[in-house]
Amino acid sequence: MRKILTLISLMVLCGIVFHACQEAPRESYETEWLGETKQEIVNNIEEQFQGFSRTMVEVSYRYAELYWSGIDENWEYAEYQREHIDEAMEQGFMRRPEREASSQQFISAALPEIEEVIQTGDKEKFLESFTRLTASCNTCHAMEEVAFMTVKIPEQRYSVIHF
Repeated sequence: MRKILTLISLMVLCGIVFHACQEAPRESYETEWLGETKQEIVNNIEEQFQGFSRTMVEVSYRYAELYWSGIDENWEYAEYQREHIDEAMEQGFMRRPEREASSQQFISAALPEIEEVIQTGDKEKFLESFTRLTASCNTCHAMEEVAFMTVKIPEQRYSVIHF
């Protein structure tokens, strides 16, 4: 008898929960900028992420931090920046896959080379590798027909992070 009462109670509880879920108002994702249809929402979110220009802003910051971390021989921070440059580029390629082809030298050679040098902790080799990394940036820019965006080795620190 006890099992039957427990089963009936459970069935009633499930019915109440099911009914409550059916009656619950649907959550609305509408905002002024987001849109109303799924396609409008997707388009507006994509617009907020923008194309490769946002990627380049992050890479530029991390490029400078990578340089100064090597100068300071803070190899852990250097690897952190190198890793995040790689991640930022990969995310950028998701948004703009057509940019990937021109960056192959950077992705396949320059970044892995600097990763190896960071692991050695050799400042002189780092500076040599960083010069090649910089040249790789400029090669990519030329291939993308934005050679007027010349990347140079940083001369001044702008970050609030100091070692």
